[in-house]
Amino acid sequence: MKQKLAVFLLIVLAAIAVWQWINSQKETVGLEIGNKAPNFEVTTLDGEKKSLSDFYGKKVLLNFWATWCPPCKKEMPIMQKIYEKHQDEITIVAVNFTASEKSAKDVENFVQQAGFTFPILLDPKNKMNSGYKILTYPTSFFLDENGVIQDKVVGELNEKTIKEKLNLK
Repeated sequence: MKQKLAVFLLIVLAAIAVWQWINSQKETVGLEIGNKAPNFEVTTLDGEKKSLSDFYGKKVLLNFWATWCPPCKKEMPIMQKIYEKHQDEITIVAVNFTASEKSAKDVENFVQQAGFTFPILLDPKNKMNSGYKILTYPTSFFLDENGVIQDKVVGELNEKTIKEKLNLK
């Protein structure tokens, strides 16, 4: 009887250990460093539906911005320069706070005049900005190839910071 009880307890403990290990392997979705960034689906300036998972496979600079934001306007040409040089290794995804803009056409004109070629996503209903708890513009998340948050910067980015956060030379 004692031997059967001991075997039963051993099996229960082994099952608990396996269950805890399996749960520890699951990725936590959230906004903290080490979390998988929340997925989303929005439309690009070209009218194409995109989700964050479409950009997996490369490191991602996920930038939240608006045309009326002076620091955003200052950092975007730097982001373009880095994107042109390193687009085989990284991607830059710029999410416009479209709900705060006069119109999506203003965003399109701004992007065309500046010649930005990285993906520009529109957030006309403020779902992404509120989902990512964006309170200050610009705000940037640095993701690895699997969409896991490596770092977050609130405020204007410079070339050195972008290259450091994305491990670029």
